[in-house]
Amino acid sequence: MPVAKIFETLKDNFNSDAAAGEDLVFQFAIEDADAYHLIIKDGQCELVAGDYDDPSVTLIMSTETLQGIVSGETDGMQAFMAGQLRAEGDMMLATKLGELFNMG
Repeated sequence: MPVAKIFETLKDNFNSDAAAGEDLVFQFAIEDADAYHLIIKDGQCELVAGDYDDPSVTLIMSTETLQGIVSGETDGMQAFMAGQLRAEGDMMLATKLGELFNMG
């Protein structure tokens, strides 16, 4: 599945209630595909191609890992422990991803 389609699926699963009052940028550095970032502000989610200058957290993974997490087949914490997912910046925000998006 193309990485852009995976991100569209992620965006479709956005939980606006959980994002109320949040002002965050999740940068996704996909090792074998294009980078994207999600801007979460005032209960809205915007998906943008490319890099963001100063993201809240950067998540580094392969397309396969991203697809597994978005589909719910892969647990994000397990992927992190297995070294399939790395995070730079605010590590605690990485764990919020599951609250902000309904995975699987």
